[in-house]
Amino acid sequence: MNIFNIKPLLTRQSLHMSLLGFSAGLPLLLIFSTLSVWLVKAGVERSTVTLFSWAGFAYSFKFIWTPLIDQYKLPFLSKIGHRKSWLLISQILIIIFLIFTSLTDPSKNLYYTAIGIVCIAFASATQDIVIDAYRIESASIKNQGALSSMYLAGYRVAMITSGAGSLWLASYFGAEQYNVDTWKNVYQIMSCLMLIGVCATLFANEPIKKNKDQHSSFQFNFLIALIISVIAFFLSLTYFPTIFVQKSLLLNTLGSTIQIILSFGLSILVLNFFTKIKFISYDKFSIAYILPIKDFFYRYKKVAIFILLLIGLYRIADIVMGVMANIFYLEKGYRIEEIATYSKFFGLFATILGGFIGGLYSVHKGVIPSLIVGAIIAAGSNILFAWLAISETNITFLIAVITFDNIASGFAGASFIVYLSSLTSIKFTATQYALFSSIMLFLPKLIAGYAGSMVDMIGYPFFFILTAILGVPVIFLIFFIKNISLKKNN
Repeated sequence: MNIFNIKPLLTRQSLHMSLLGFSAGLPLLLIFSTLSVWLVKAGVERSTVTLFSWAGFAYSFKFIWTPLIDQYKLPFLSKIGHRKSWLLISQILIIIFLIFTSLTDPSKNLYYTAIGIVCIAFASATQDIVIDAYRIESASIKNQGALSSMYLAGYRVAMITSGAGSLWLASYFGAEQYNVDTWKNVYQIMSCLMLIGVCATLFANEPIKKNKDQHSSFQFNFLIALIISVIAFFLSLTYFPTIFVQKSLLLNTLGSTIQIILSFGLSILVLNFFTKIKFISYDKFSIAYILPIKDFFYRYKKVAIFILLLIGLYRIADIVMGVMANIFYLEKGYRIEEIATYSKFFGLFATILGGFIGGLYSVHKGVIPSLIVGAIIAAGSNILFAWLAISETNITFLIAVITFDNIASGFAGASFIVYLSSLTSIKFTATQYALFSSIMLFLPKLIAGYAGSMVDMIGYPFFFILTAILGVPVIFLIFFIKNISLKKNN
């Protein structure tokens, strides 16, 4: 077989998948990286800017409504196909919420901006769920590699567009001095680019592989139960009494963690209640949420707890530091155009390079060794930011630090994806991978929300050193799991 044969990449399915990848990647940086620049220029305090990273919880908890998207057929729209209808509605919602967000002014009313960003995140997370299912159902295992490659290619192009491209546009429209019309133009242009995904959806074929048809009564009941459980989650999270009133970062983080876990537990209890009264099928509920978890603990037994701990901590140094990156660059005195060029454009290529190196290292040296190397260099790269914080403003320094950090991040990310994939059972691949991804993002995103407050208290140099220290326990945890696994095998 000729490995240089590119025909699988040029099929109609593959080209459609690249456009859907573009649609999936476009909203991501608009609710994180680009948004942080907008908020800083609008005069929003850094401690508030970093709280917007909590919009990422929509991606963390997307496994909750995955069964709904799998089972519920949208009225009227489902005539174009089950997957296509969900894709189309999620893409239209992203466009609507991008336009809504563009019409807000965070310097005057941050509340409306927050609503828009959260809605974009939920619509984008929903689109990700559907595209993953669409890709898997559209081709055989043999052809999944081509579809995945084209999806990632489109995704990377979108990240360049929404990262570097949006900041270049902002710079062109005069973003160095705050003007709400600048960001209005940027976000509305980005919303127009989402039409690429809409066109791809309309002209794509519905996958031949079908889910087993469910009774319409079950679909409707599950929809109602899920909506009520989500409402219970947010009401509980909003009105839950403050656990700690002290102005302690550690206690605030602990309190927020407890509140989110209890609110999540309440939503599960609500779903369980609906199974008790026979409103929804317990078997369906069990398959969706309980059996994948039981399967994981059955296969890994006592080691399972340590594996989950590793999943929850592995990217913590990278994610907590990353939330502050754009804010740091701006406060250090770098221009938006420079951030776009060196961090969002060339930095992305450095991340891709790091991903290739990490993947190859995993193949040749094994998953655990690559995890160790990834953890060390990801945490170590944060030390370079501490050095950058006390150095003079110098483009050469910036390029060097960004390049190494992105290579390290790409290496660690690729290694970790391989590790997560190795943990899943073939019976529950999608659900378990979604759960692992959620655990991976939960604690880092939670702490990242307080990153601005950390910098207010200890300054940038010590903040970057602290984020590096956060990665040290991960290294010891990997060695611990490695030793337990060796003893178990022997």
